[in-house]
Amino acid sequence: MANKHYCKEAFARADKERKNIILEVGIDEFASKGYENANVNVIAKKAGISIGLMYKYFATKEDLFITCLQRGTKVLEDALYDIMKSDDKLLVKAEKLIRTMACHSKQNSNYIKMYNEITAERDLNRAKAIVEEIEFQRSRIYIKSITDALETGDVRTDLDPKMFSFFLDNLLSSLLFSYTCDYYRERFRVYTGIDIREVDDETVVNQLLKFIESAFTYEKQ
Repeated sequence: MANKHYCKEAFARADKERKNIILEVGIDEFASKGYENANVNVIAKKAGISIGLMYKYFATKEDLFITCLQRGTKVLEDALYDIMKSDDKLLVKAEKLIRTMACHSKQNSNYIKMYNEITAERDLNRAKAIVEEIEFQRSRIYIKSITDALETGDVRTDLDPKMFSFFLDNLLSSLLFSYTCDYYRERFRVYTGIDIREVDDETVVNQLLKFIESAFTYEKQ
């Protein structure tokens, strides 16, 4: 088996266009077939490189999957961090998060499908560790934003920032998957009677924002 450090360095030195093609082809293969059924030979062929060169870049299929996963998550995470680190009020941030999630899910559906693949696979421990670290960092940002909103009086006084951070992320993750993944899309249809792909985005944004706003601002007297 090739040395993993060597593989990492070899791919880092590859031409930018070649790297983009390999990763986009890889993401498409993993998203459409799942990790187990994805074929590295097929990815190499579609990317226009030899299987030998592919294994100079990636020692194992899991290495390739993780690199594809990191590419797929970075786009969304960068956008979310920019929103949450702004000085906007919490509900303004929430609206921006909803719009960003919906837009990203539709424009980068393969990224979302591959991210969702982690929840279905039990043996991709390295990939799961990456996702867990991403979620940990995201939770810290959510908790800080909610805590700051508490201190400025922008949200109800009886909420727990950690709990609300968890519930908020669950809502946003469900929305993210609902535009792309069959299981979540079907859940949306079961509850609403509508295919989410046929719903006006503004309707989804406004309804979810109302739900979040009521949770964060209504306090029983």
